[in-house]
Amino acid sequence: MKILAISAALLAAAVPAAVDAQVVNRIGNTPQARILTGAIVAPGAEIFHLSGQLASPIDPSKPATTVEAFGDTKTQTVSIFNKIKGILAAQGYAMSDIFKMTVFVTAAPGMDGKMDFAGFNAGYGEFFGTAENPNKVARSTVQVAGLAGPNFLIEIEVTAARAKK
Repeated sequence: MKILAISAALLAAAVPAAVDAQVVNRIGNTPQARILTGAIVAPGAEIFHLSGQLASPIDPSKPATTVEAFGDTKTQTVSIFNKIKGILAAQGYAMSDIFKMTVFVTAAPGMDGKMDFAGFNAGYGEFFGTAENPNKVARSTVQVAGLAGPNFLIEIEVTAARAKK
């Protein structure tokens, strides 16, 4: 009986470690897809909801009064993801902890009223599905009429999860 009790105790102790090992179950899509079909977060995980982020000016010493001051959609996307990376790191998270993303994109200059989806995807591809971060996320991308300021082409909000510390 003692051996059975010890085995059960060891098994029970191992279960939380297994849950911690996979905080997010990423439900795949087709191999070529840049996004997941969905994600399931393990019970008890710590979840961080990050508010929508906007790009920083390319050159902070110059007036940020035009779209050019923030760059095209790809440039703004990279700026936002670098900002998100810093915010996550300050809270002990990494880009690989992101499992959900909502992206709001406005019409890009010179694109006949359409968003620059290719520009966004190019910036996204620098941070997700890479050697450094092979993870993909469940994502929605929506074209909107406008954002908080007329100089912004994109706003990104993310949700990340990790094992509770």
